[in-house]
Amino acid sequence: MTRVSLKEHVPLFNHITHRITRLRLICMAALLLSCISLGARAQKVGLKTNLLYDATGTVNGGIEIALAPRWTLDVSGNLCAWDMGSGKKWKHWLAQPEARYWLCERFSGHFLALHGLGGQYNIGGFNGHYNLLGTDLRKLKESRYQGWMAGAGVAYGYTWILSRHWNMEGEIGVGYAYGRYDRYECQGCGRKVESGRRHNYVGPTKAAINMVYVF
Repeated sequence: MTRVSLKEHVPLFNHITHRITRLRLICMAALLLSCISLGARAQKVGLKTNLLYDATGTVNGGIEIALAPRWTLDVSGNLCAWDMGSGKKWKHWLAQPEARYWLCERFSGHFLALHGLGGQYNIGGFNGHYNLLGTDLRKLKESRYQGWMAGAGVAYGYTWILSRHWNMEGEIGVGYAYGRYDRYECQGCGRKVESGRRHNYVGPTKAAINMVYVF
């Protein structure tokens, strides 16, 4: 039987130990890069504009921030600060913070949302044509309403990925809003005929077709 001395095993042992150490370092580096990649994804932010508001000349914008793998926070706002002429007014501002839960992956596919809303308005001179769940829009033809509102609602939406940085999303929401208003004669938009009236609104609270830039 051939005997092998302990000294002959030392180089082999050192070689195996060196290989194992290198493998551990490679695995640790891969794990670190993976964590950095996930961290970068967790920092995703989307900037958006609502094409429906753009079509009416309303200045608007929004930002959406990733909070968790399936949760994001969306904050949007819009402003219309000019008269439309011929006794018509459509001045308003509105802010809507919203928490979104994504059914698969954030910034992609279906999502459910809970939003708040708050703003002020000064509108009149339009023929609304119909009564919507207790809100008689036909009165806008003969009067001007100036007041504030606050409320909340639920929504459903879907996001389509167009490219690496561009998405398109559609969203519709319904809810409740409480407000107080003063009513003025539409002619000349002058004499106040009602003051501090309460109004309860139930119906659509959000409608959007957004172009989104994600980074």
